[in-house]
Amino acid sequence: MLHPMTTEPEQQIGVGTQDAFQRLWTPHRMAYIQGENKPTGPEAGDGCPFCGIPEMSDQDGLVVARGNHVYAVLNLYPYNGGHLMVVPYRHVADYTELDAAETVELADLTKRAMVALRKASGAHGFNIGMNQGAVAGAGIAAHLHQHIVPRWGGDTNFMPVVGHTKVLPQLLADTRQMLADAWPVV
Repeated sequence: MLHPMTTEPEQQIGVGTQDAFQRLWTPHRMAYIQGENKPTGPEAGDGCPFCGIPEMSDQDGLVVARGNHVYAVLNLYPYNGGHLMVVPYRHVADYTELDAAETVELADLTKRAMVALRKASGAHGFNIGMNQGAVAGAGIAAHLHQHIVPRWGGDTNFMPVVGHTKVLPQLLADTRQMLADAWPVV
């Protein structure tokens, strides 16, 4: 295989057997894999990032929209471009702990997220849901959050299936601005 900047064959000395694959390095994912910035316990004061995000600017926290009881934020480790989460300000772990106003606003911001994602990116469909508890796959089980993952026909191509890699075509800051601009005003 030729190195892309030269006409010399690429050498992979000490890093495995040379093959025909190009590599996409995503070292930022190691922070997620190693549990960096995960809460150290179940309480709000235990380093919960979802409790800290509302104190940040929208740009720094990747917040797309704020309600009275919940906010919409881009996932720092997205499954697809535009992957949003709707998160209550109050530190609760279980859906049954939400009060009526929080439940209604969580549903409303989820609907508005779908409208914004369709407008901004032409999403064809969505995966929407929440993982309740660590055993159910919640990365941050101590603070409830609902995922809104936009989907497009053919978006699961060879990269995630064969290479276990997602290719995101846009920086998170640019995605946040695009969705904030498309967010429906009520």
